[in-house]
Amino acid sequence: MTLLSIPSPAQGVWHLGPLPIRGYALAIILGIVAAIWIGERRWVARGGRRGEVQDIAVWAVPFGLIGGRLYHVATDHERYFGADGDPWQMLYVWRGGLGVWGSIFLGAVGAMICAHRRGMRIAPMFDALAPGLLVAQAIGRWGNWFNQELFGKPSDLPWALEIDPAHRPPGYEDQATFHPTFLYECCWDLLVFGVLIALDRRFKFGHGRMLALYVMGYTLGRGWIEMLRIDTVELNDVHGLRFNVWTSIVLFVVAAAYFVISARLWPGQEESPYVDGHREDRPTPTTPEGEEAAPGGAPEAEVEGAHDPESRAGPGSSA
Repeated sequence: MTLLSIPSPAQGVWHLGPLPIRGYALAIILGIVAAIWIGERRWVARGGRRGEVQDIAVWAVPFGLIGGRLYHVATDHERYFGADGDPWQMLYVWRGGLGVWGSIFLGAVGAMICAHRRGMRIAPMFDALAPGLLVAQAIGRWGNWFNQELFGKPSDLPWALEIDPAHRPPGYEDQATFHPTFLYECCWDLLVFGVLIALDRRFKFGHGRMLALYVMGYTLGRGWIEMLRIDTVELNDVHGLRFNVWTSIVLFVVAAAYFVISARLWPGQEESPYVDGHREDRPTPTTPEGEEAAPGGAPEAEVEGAHDPESRAGPGSSA
């Protein structure tokens, strides 16, 4: 037994009359809000218009939630369709079970649909949004803390996580404290976020390379954290590794290859975050004084040289 440890919450649900307030849902919602705020600032700094990231979120968030749930069910379908499974529990999202790669994939599809409708270039849009996803994932992992789920192997470290007996997996009933993998991933995601923002301010990545760095940074951490986890999943041993570890390895390699190849084929940054001619076809906003406004609402005079590739701010300059 360890003298120091992180306690698990006594409850993960609170009630306001008949309305349940779930800690898992609050963590997901706060993460989404943070990602939108960060993405909006980066999109405007990149030359986009305010409010467009919120429009993207209207498409990306529901697509992402559906994708995350489908990925979870597909990779652990015995829980829902096995001999003792209950298919209706697929709808109980608040109990946990959102696969991050399903969320990212279908969320990206929703974002691309919105971007196409609004004439936004896909690569600059993803480059603007990618770092904020790390913050969203860092916050969202606290939902696992409220649910007492997805923790790691038994541990007696000072930061080990206390898990109630009812939430301990079979074979670990006599263990009281475990690796807080939710906290490891939270800290890792915030660290990678800081590194990416710093690198982007220095190198001004374009053509999807910030997205590639996000994938590389996230998978690098997810791989070793996943190997600590002991939660029972259907694909727990795929040629000696958990399925999500293999997923992280493959995606890291693909992202790294894209980063190198794209840097050679398309160096620098896109001139505009919009499809050719799209912005010019849209009404140009003005200030109350009648001056022509630059993207984000600033008068044109205040951003003189913004269209000069040598002086334009990079996508991370205000994040």
